[in-house]
Amino acid sequence: MAELKSTQPRNRRERAILVGVLLPDGQYNPDDPLDEIRGLAETAGLVVLAGLLQNRREVDPATYIGSGKVAELKELVEAHEADLVLFDNDLGPAQTRNLEQQLKVKVIDRTEVILDIFATRARTYEARLQVELAQLEYAMPRLKRMWTHLSRYKGGVGVRGPGEKQLEEDRRLVAKRIQDLKAKLAVVQARKEREVAARTEVPTVSLVGYTNAGKSTLMNALTGAGVYTADQLFATLDTRTRQWHFKGGGHVLLSDTVGFIRNLPHSLVASFKATLEEARQADVLLHVVDASSHEAERQIEAVEAVLHELALSDVPTLLVLNKCDRVRDQDSLAILRARHPEVVEISAATGTGLAELEAAVRAKLNETALDVEIHTHAGDGKVLAYLAQHAHIHSQDYSNTDDLHVRLLCRLPRKCLGFLSEQGVNLHITTLVDQTPMREDQKEMISKRRDLSNSNPLGLSLTWTATA
Repeated sequence: MAELKSTQPRNRRERAILVGVLLPDGQYNPDDPLDEIRGLAETAGLVVLAGLLQNRREVDPATYIGSGKVAELKELVEAHEADLVLFDNDLGPAQTRNLEQQLKVKVIDRTEVILDIFATRARTYEARLQVELAQLEYAMPRLKRMWTHLSRYKGGVGVRGPGEKQLEEDRRLVAKRIQDLKAKLAVVQARKEREVAARTEVPTVSLVGYTNAGKSTLMNALTGAGVYTADQLFATLDTRTRQWHFKGGGHVLLSDTVGFIRNLPHSLVASFKATLEEARQADVLLHVVDASSHEAERQIEAVEAVLHELALSDVPTLLVLNKCDRVRDQDSLAILRARHPEVVEISAATGTGLAELEAAVRAKLNETALDVEIHTHAGDGKVLAYLAQHAHIHSQDYSNTDDLHVRLLCRLPRKCLGFLSEQGVNLHITTLVDQTPMREDQKEMISKRRDLSNSNPLGLSLTWTATA
């Protein structure tokens, strides 16, 4: 393969030409189809020189854009003295190789630039493992192009060229490293699942949403966590969990998660399962949307697609329209309200709407809670204090006997069952009526709590009915 251009000084930012191929089934910003890839390029530290768009019914198998467009692109590269070409599409290994041969510059695609951004953002041990795994899985089928400059050595029966030998050795090394990374991440995943599952007493809420929607700013506003924030894509990769204390009493655990994006690489989705465990186990998801973006509706659809891929579609979700203070076109905000009636409008930066958000989260948690009748001793201060903080008590009646007891009708989160069942005090739950359909993991959790009645000296009793 001809040598690729690599003459820029080492401290100079690479100069890029953007290319976008608009396919019939694709989703693009009609005003500026290259808007998102431009943001990714700038986040990766590239200097964007120009852009090239093409409408196609189907991709060209050899070069993705066809020979005529390749010639036009080559002229653009030479005119701007570009260092690389960045496609807002996913290229195959052969397509990348063919384009580099003809353009004489480096060619990268959407997935590669996202992986590069993730690599620069990864800070924790877990995030670095996840990013490295995704990078290696992406690179594995593309190793061949690294050795095409040795193509004059033809391997054959009994005669194997050094390029072919090196390629096979590289593949073995990469395959071994991928295997090691998966083993390490399996340990991380198991530990994360245990950590999250152990939080049986406090409801959990997770922030999800498109990258740069303001999730970390909202996290800081609600919890004072001090999470890094910046007006850039993928500013946060590592999940953080903090206590969110409600003004009206009580608290939940609030988790910030990695942002999503249109066509998020599947390798990243798979690699970041441990990071997204907080969202998988959450009682409520807060889907944060940048209401000031002209692409808000498409971003909502992209996030919902990723949530579906992660099997999170059934988790109760509250749509939060953030950055409402920056909305210039009130008609677009009205359209969002019409399409999504149950939304909360806030500005995490100014604090506007946070009280309404707290009320909405309380209501959403209440929808997924349990109606319970509890009989306990009036002197069980620990249990009564716990219920006062974690449950919504409808009524409480005291008996007139010498052995003073209290009967409480209340609604409480499912996770409170663990605490109540493990106290070993004079506690008896007579009814447990679920007003919403339960997920299988929730039914299993309640079944486990029910089994604890065998070791409860006072005979804890649990019964429930799940309504469709």
